[in-house]
Amino acid sequence: MKIPKIIKRYCPYCKKHTAHKIVNQKNKGLNKTHTQSFYSTTRLRKRGSRRGHGNLGRYSKKAIGQWKRTGAKSSKKTDFRYTCESCKKTHMQRAGTRSKKIEYTG
Repeated sequence: MKIPKIIKRYCPYCKKHTAHKIVNQKNKGLNKTHTQSFYSTTRLRKRGSRRGHGNLGRYSKKAIGQWKRTGAKSSKKTDFRYTCESCKKTHMQRAGTRSKKIEYTG
């Protein structure tokens, strides 16, 4: 997917069309999520659920190595952030499209 580095777009803050710098935001992954975020295991343990030993009622599950990985995706969705050149505020795209490689032109 080829995309220009700077594109003219509508800025919701300036309320007019201005030049925007495009950056594809990298996915942080599960190990980078905040420990106090909603439904994090640390918060749930403090609240009382998910406490103690055992596999928490999941007796019939096989070992992780035996799970079938069906329908795995070969590409990630784009997560473009548009930074306005005049007011320096950033806004996101509505919905990402799947692409294996993103190439910036211009």
